[in-house]
Formats: sequence, C-alpha cells, structure tokens
Amino acid sequence: MTSHRSRPGQDAAFAVILAAMLAAYNNLAGRQRWHEEWYPVVNLGATGVALAAAAASGLTAADLGLRPDRLAAGLRSAGPPAAALAAGWLALAAVPATRPVLGDQRVTGLSWPEAAYQAAVRIPVGTVLWEETAFRGVLQAALYRVLPRPAAMVLTSAVFGVWHIRPTVHALRINQVATGRRAGLGPVTAAVAGTAAAGLLLSALRERSGSLAAPVLLHLTANCGATLAARSAAGWNIRRAHIVARSIR
Repeated sequence: MTSHRSRPGQDAAFAVILAAMLAAYNNLAGRQRWHEEWYPVVNLGATGVALAAAAASGLTAADLGLRPDRLAAGLRSAGPPAAALAAGWLALAAVPATRPVLGDQRVTGLSWPEAAYQAAVRIPVGTVLWEETAFRGVLQAALYRVLPRPAAMVLTSAVFGVWHIRPTVHALRINQVATGRRAGLGPVTAAVAGTAAAGLLLSALRERSGSLAAPVLLHLTANCGATLAARSAAGWNIRRAHIVARSIR
C-alpha cells in the first residue's frame, strides 16, 4: 500500500509537476549536445534528484518498489517475458530473412566495443535505471496517492509515450523513414502509442510484483537485446556479403 498523509493538495501538485517535468525533460534536454555527451552521468544525477524529491514528498522505499524483500518476486515476475523477448531478438538476428527488421542505423554502424558500451553502461545507467525510477517508481507512486491505481498506471504510461517523441523523430530521420513534418506525424504517433502501451505493461509488472526490479529486467532485455541483435545482424550480413563476393570472383 502507498503511504498517504492527509495533504491531498500537495500530493496532487507534486504529481502534476513531476508529470510535466518528465514530459518535457527528454524532449528538451535531449536536444542539447551536453546531454548526449554526458548521457549516463546526467541521467544518473537526474535519478538521484527524482529519488530525493520522492523522499521529500513522503514516498517510501515500499511506495517506489524498492523493498529488498520484493526483489525476488520482481525478478520472477519479469523472468518469463524477458526470456521470451531475448529469444525473439536472437531469432531475428539469426535468420537472414528477418535481419532487415534490425537495420537501425544508430546501431549498425557501431563497432563491437561501442555496442558493448551501449549495452553495459549507456542503456542500463542512462536509460533503464533513470526511466524506471522516474516512471514506474516515482511518478506511478505519486499518482497512486491522488488517482485510482488503473488510472495512475494509464497516465504514467501516457507520459512515458510523450517522453519518447524526440527520440522517435531522431530515429526516423537517421533511418530515413520520414523526412518531412507531415510525413513523420503518422510514424511518430504510432511509435509513441506503442511506447505508451509498452509502458503500461511495465507498470502492470511493477504493480503485480511490488518491485521495480520487474520492469527494470524487461526494459533491459528490450533495449540491450535490440542493440546487441542489431549489431550481430549487421556483422553477419557483412560476413555473408564477403563470402558471396569471394565466391563469384
């Protein structure tokens, strides 16, 4: 149960301000060069600020899904879907016919050391830890104090979708999926809606397990798995092209 003191006005203000700040953060700070260059460090600092703000607002470790005794339950809850997702990434990368699905230009041009850095540092610290703490941890708990739990989960997921507008536009441009504003509106809207739906699944895992470990594990598998699968597929395609080129000489 979420701890709740008799201060509904302050609780509502905290939730509204937090939601607005998160909706803006990734779409504004993410545009800055310093944010890109210091991504894990900046977002690790933002994680600390979010936790400090949560504590000051009266949220406890239990409210945030950080109770140590719920860790095992969180890992058990996310284990099967994470394993299925990892198997899916492996299958996509291993089968030549499905490798084009993984052709993300943000990843395929990386060296293996660069891809390893993404999967071991940038994504876990700069993306997953920060986003799960901010959304399924602090925001979801803050909204639980002022809204019914299903509504709080839906709103958390909607803000999570808005958070991804700028990264989606960036990805579409790099991959040359959409170049003009009107041409990109449909793909961006679809991607944001899909991200919000994924956020709802992560919120449900957090709710069911009582632990932030559940959405963290699945989020890690999704993002790190996508990076490693895309880099693997690119490497296999290059080797296959070399083999074909040698065979026709």
